[in-house]
Amino acid sequence: MNPEIKSPSAVRREIPLVDLVSQYRNLREELLPALEHVLESGNFILGDEVALFEEEFARYCGVEHAIGVASGTEALHLALHALGIGPGDEVITAANTFIATAFAISYTGAMPVFVDVREDDFNIDVNLLEQALTPRTKAIIPVHLYGQPADIDAITRFANAHGLKVVEDACQAHGARSNDQPVGSFGHAGCFSFYPGKNLGAYGDGGAIVTNDTELAAKLRLLRQYGQSEKYIHAMVGYNSRLDTLQAAILRTKLKHLEGWNEKRREAAGLYHEFLAVSRAVLPREQPNARHVYHLYVIQHERRDALRAELLAKGIQCGIHYPVPLHLQAPYREARTIPQGAPVTTRLAQRILSLPIYPEISRVQVKRIAQAVKNLD
Repeated sequence: MNPEIKSPSAVRREIPLVDLVSQYRNLREELLPALEHVLESGNFILGDEVALFEEEFARYCGVEHAIGVASGTEALHLALHALGIGPGDEVITAANTFIATAFAISYTGAMPVFVDVREDDFNIDVNLLEQALTPRTKAIIPVHLYGQPADIDAITRFANAHGLKVVEDACQAHGARSNDQPVGSFGHAGCFSFYPGKNLGAYGDGGAIVTNDTELAAKLRLLRQYGQSEKYIHAMVGYNSRLDTLQAAILRTKLKHLEGWNEKRREAAGLYHEFLAVSRAVLPREQPNARHVYHLYVIQHERRDALRAELLAKGIQCGIHYPVPLHLQAPYREARTIPQGAPVTTRLAQRILSLPIYPEISRVQVKRIAQAVKNLD
């Protein structure tokens, strides 16, 4: 045998950032009958599985209503639209988030105002909210980033004091809790994404808006379906933004496992904390009274790019969430940041690295990843 050709047993298996294949294999016997049921029904748009999932997800989130829509981005957009946010308005949000949060604001014609974040939990710094306020401010979108709740109690107190709407971006935080209350249930509306890699992911795009406001829920159901009150009768200008029946069937199956999966993510995070306790990496910190569900396990490292290259060379996938802050992206270079230039977010973008985490990750894999991180120390 050519010594330069390694046998399969000699090649260490790559560790993915997210392992959706293993999850599917574990659920296959549950998923296929659920899909077959929908296929045999022939009801692919707003079928029974959608209504059933909405009931179950609302109950899981501790709210009265859930409205399935086409994506997490659409959830944010429609929630803002339904709450009357429009041209000339300003919406405060975190500087450190995925660009969909900002796009949802822009879709309404409003302007985002990016508030810098805290270095210890990557979430919006509530001490800066007052500086962001102007007569045009109409809403706040707190982002529960990476699975860690923002300081939602302080945010809602501020919003109530100033008559602002609160739309929670919980797209990365399914099952996260603050003071034992589910995220998404604090504001006027909470928005979730079911992108495949999320803690609760579909096998395609999908999203949901949750709320305790019955009138708002009714308006959202109109907006997602062409503004249609009954077939071919349109009460308002609406959108085509519906959760597919097939995706709802998948989500119903997965929802039963979400709490267990979140606990496994927390266990994996605990292992990272243990194995990386003595290293140059700055580890994520769970805030008091918060239940972090570790959609992502994000460390900071002063030699981030070198560490990333080292991990990739060892077959360990990793990511950067996010490498270019929103205020440096082309659409938002003129947007207002609090303080100017969002210095913490800008600095974090050069230091953060997401390590693999998913319910199926093993102790052996976490230890191997941690050792690779410490090799750079």
